[in-house]
Amino acid sequence: MSTVEHRPLTPNGIRPEEPADAAVWDAAAQVTDPEIPVLTIADLGILRAAGATPEGGVVVITPTYSGCPAMDTITADVTAALREAGYGTARVDTVLTPSWTTDWMTEDGKRKLREYGITPPSGNAPARGGPVRVGLSVKCPRCDSLDTKELARFGSTACKALYQCQTCLEPFDYFKVL
Repeated sequence: MSTVEHRPLTPNGIRPEEPADAAVWDAAAQVTDPEIPVLTIADLGILRAAGATPEGGVVVITPTYSGCPAMDTITADVTAALREAGYGTARVDTVLTPSWTTDWMTEDGKRKLREYGITPPSGNAPARGGPVRVGLSVKCPRCDSLDTKELARFGSTACKALYQCQTCLEPFDYFKVL
Protein backbone atom coordinates (compact mmCIF):
# COMPACT_ATOMS: atom_id res chain seq x y z
CA MET A 1 0.00 0.00 0.00
CA SER A 2 1.28 3.47 -0.86
CA THR A 3 1.24 6.33 1.60
CA VAL A 4 0.73 10.00 0.93
CA GLU A 5 2.05 12.05 3.83
CA HIS A 6 1.26 9.17 6.21
CA ARG A 7 -2.24 8.74 4.79
CA PRO A 8 -2.69 5.27 3.33
CA LEU A 9 -3.73 5.08 -0.31
CA THR A 10 -6.07 2.16 -0.75
CA PRO A 11 -5.65 0.78 -4.27
CA ASN A 12 -9.35 0.14 -4.90
CA GLY A 13 -9.91 1.82 -8.27
CA ILE A 14 -12.35 4.36 -6.84
CA ARG A 15 -11.91 8.08 -7.51
CA PRO A 16 -11.07 9.79 -4.20
CA GLU A 17 -13.56 12.20 -2.64
CA GLU A 18 -10.94 14.57 -1.20
CA PRO A 19 -10.67 17.38 -3.83
CA ALA A 20 -6.85 17.49 -3.85
CA ASP A 21 -6.62 13.72 -4.30
CA ALA A 22 -9.42 13.74 -6.89
CA ALA A 23 -7.48 16.31 -8.93
CA VAL A 24 -4.48 13.95 -9.06
CA TRP A 25 -6.79 11.10 -10.07
CA ASP A 26 -8.40 13.23 -12.79
CA ALA A 27 -5.01 14.16 -14.27
CA ALA A 28 -3.89 10.52 -14.34
CA ALA A 29 -7.27 9.23 -15.56
CA GLN A 30 -6.80 11.03 -18.89
CA VAL A 31 -3.79 8.89 -19.82
CA THR A 32 -4.61 6.43 -22.59
CA ASP A 33 -3.43 2.87 -22.98
CA PRO A 34 -0.69 2.82 -25.66
CA GLU A 35 -1.91 -0.52 -27.02
CA ILE A 36 -5.62 0.41 -27.12
CA PRO A 37 -5.64 4.22 -27.47
CA VAL A 38 -9.43 4.57 -27.15
CA LEU A 39 -9.20 3.44 -23.51
CA THR A 40 -7.89 5.44 -20.60
CA ILE A 41 -6.13 3.75 -17.71
CA ALA A 42 -9.26 4.51 -15.68
CA ASP A 43 -11.44 2.73 -18.29
CA LEU A 44 -9.16 -0.31 -18.07
CA GLY A 45 -9.26 -0.28 -14.28
CA ILE A 46 -5.48 -0.21 -13.89
CA LEU A 47 -5.64 3.19 -12.16
CA ARG A 48 -6.04 2.02 -8.57
CA ALA A 49 -5.39 5.07 -6.35
CA ALA A 50 -4.21 8.67 -6.41
CA GLY A 51 -3.26 11.25 -3.83
CA ALA A 52 -1.82 14.72 -3.44
CA THR A 53 1.34 15.42 -1.45
CA PRO A 54 2.91 18.76 -0.52
CA GLU A 55 5.45 18.16 -3.29
CA GLY A 56 3.14 16.77 -5.98
CA GLY A 57 1.10 13.68 -6.63
CA VAL A 58 1.24 9.92 -6.26
CA VAL A 59 -0.60 7.46 -8.49
CA VAL A 60 -0.94 3.70 -7.99
CA ILE A 61 -1.41 1.44 -11.01
CA THR A 62 -1.70 -2.32 -11.54
CA PRO A 63 -0.56 -3.94 -14.81
CA THR A 64 -3.05 -5.97 -16.81
CA TYR A 65 -0.61 -8.87 -16.60
CA SER A 66 2.88 -9.49 -15.29
CA GLY A 67 5.43 -8.22 -17.77
CA CYS A 68 2.98 -6.01 -19.68
CA PRO A 69 5.21 -4.05 -22.09
CA ALA A 70 2.96 -0.97 -21.92
CA MET A 71 3.69 -0.27 -18.24
CA ASP A 72 6.84 1.77 -18.84
CA THR A 73 5.00 3.97 -21.33
CA ILE A 74 1.98 4.31 -19.03
CA THR A 75 4.23 5.26 -16.11
CA ALA A 76 5.97 7.91 -18.23
CA ASP A 77 2.63 9.22 -19.54
CA VAL A 78 1.13 9.45 -16.03
CA THR A 79 4.23 11.29 -14.81
CA ALA A 80 3.96 13.72 -17.74
CA ALA A 81 0.21 14.21 -17.17
CA LEU A 82 0.78 15.08 -13.50
CA ARG A 83 3.56 17.51 -14.36
CA GLU A 84 1.37 19.14 -17.04
CA ALA A 85 -1.35 19.50 -14.40
CA GLY A 86 1.11 21.45 -12.23
CA TYR A 87 2.38 18.78 -9.86
CA GLY A 88 6.09 19.38 -9.30
CA THR A 89 6.86 15.85 -8.19
CA ALA A 90 5.06 12.91 -9.70
CA ARG A 91 5.45 9.38 -8.42
CA VAL A 92 3.87 6.29 -9.95
CA ASP A 93 3.79 3.14 -7.85
CA THR A 94 2.99 -0.27 -9.31
CA VAL A 95 1.12 -2.83 -7.22
CA LEU A 96 0.84 -6.44 -8.33
CA THR A 97 -1.65 -7.72 -5.77
CA PRO A 98 -4.44 -8.13 -6.12
CA SER A 99 -3.88 -9.07 -9.74
CA TRP A 100 -5.74 -7.04 -12.34
CA THR A 101 -8.93 -8.57 -13.67
CA THR A 102 -11.22 -7.61 -16.53
CA ASP A 103 -13.88 -7.18 -13.84
CA TRP A 104 -12.17 -3.83 -13.10
CA MET A 105 -12.92 -2.46 -16.58
CA THR A 106 -15.62 0.20 -16.60
CA GLU A 107 -18.83 -0.23 -18.57
CA ASP A 108 -17.84 2.88 -20.52
CA GLY A 109 -14.51 1.24 -21.33
CA LYS A 110 -16.27 -1.89 -22.60
CA ARG A 111 -18.51 0.30 -24.77
CA LYS A 112 -15.44 2.07 -26.19
CA LEU A 113 -13.84 -1.29 -26.99
CA ARG A 114 -16.95 -2.41 -28.87
CA GLU A 115 -17.07 0.84 -30.85
CA TYR A 116 -13.36 0.43 -31.67
CA GLY A 117 -14.01 -3.04 -33.08
CA ILE A 118 -12.76 -5.15 -30.16
CA THR A 119 -15.21 -7.43 -28.42
CA PRO A 120 -15.04 -6.66 -24.68
CA PRO A 121 -14.67 -9.44 -22.13
CA SER A 122 -17.90 -11.29 -21.50
CA GLY A 123 -18.73 -12.31 -17.98
CA ASN A 124 -16.71 -12.12 -14.82
CA ALA A 125 -13.31 -13.61 -14.16
CA PRO A 126 -13.51 -16.95 -12.37
CA ALA A 127 -13.01 -16.81 -8.63
CA ARG A 128 -10.03 -18.69 -7.27
CA GLY A 129 -11.30 -22.10 -6.19
CA GLY A 130 -14.60 -21.40 -7.92
CA PRO A 131 -16.35 -23.18 -10.76
CA VAL A 132 -14.60 -23.81 -14.06
CA ARG A 133 -15.48 -21.19 -16.66
CA VAL A 134 -17.39 -22.49 -19.67
CA GLY A 135 -16.45 -20.90 -22.99
CA LEU A 136 -19.42 -19.14 -24.55
CA SER A 137 -19.77 -17.73 -28.03
CA VAL A 138 -18.01 -14.44 -28.63
CA LYS A 139 -20.15 -11.77 -30.27
CA CYS A 140 -18.85 -9.99 -33.38
CA PRO A 141 -18.43 -6.27 -32.60
CA ARG A 142 -19.46 -5.33 -36.15
CA CYS A 143 -22.63 -7.34 -36.88
CA ASP A 144 -23.44 -8.79 -33.40
CA SER A 145 -23.44 -12.36 -34.72
CA LEU A 146 -22.55 -15.13 -32.28
CA ASP A 147 -21.38 -17.32 -35.18
CA THR A 148 -17.67 -16.68 -34.60
CA LYS A 149 -14.57 -18.81 -34.31
CA GLU A 150 -11.23 -18.37 -32.62
CA LEU A 151 -8.35 -18.12 -35.10
CA ALA A 152 -5.54 -17.60 -32.58
CA ARG A 153 -5.46 -17.76 -28.77
CA PHE A 154 -3.29 -14.63 -28.75
CA GLY A 155 -4.00 -11.55 -30.84
CA SER A 156 -2.15 -8.28 -31.17
CA THR A 157 -1.50 -8.33 -27.41
CA ALA A 158 -1.46 -11.13 -24.84
CA CYS A 159 -4.79 -9.89 -23.40
CA LYS A 160 -6.60 -10.46 -26.68
CA ALA A 161 -7.48 -13.42 -28.90
CA LEU A 162 -8.05 -13.24 -32.66
CA TYR A 163 -11.52 -14.25 -33.87
CA GLN A 164 -13.37 -14.26 -37.17
CA CYS A 165 -17.08 -13.73 -37.68
CA GLN A 166 -18.62 -16.46 -39.82
CA THR A 167 -21.49 -14.15 -40.82
CA CYS A 168 -19.71 -10.98 -42.00
CA LEU A 169 -16.31 -12.76 -42.34
CA GLU A 170 -14.49 -9.91 -40.57
CA PRO A 171 -11.61 -10.73 -38.24
CA PHE A 172 -11.65 -9.03 -34.83
CA ASP A 173 -9.91 -9.00 -31.48
CA TYR A 174 -11.61 -10.34 -28.36
CA PHE A 175 -10.43 -8.98 -25.01
CA LYS A 176 -10.13 -12.16 -22.95
CA VAL A 177 -11.71 -12.54 -19.53
CA LEU A 178 -8.82 -12.44 -17.08
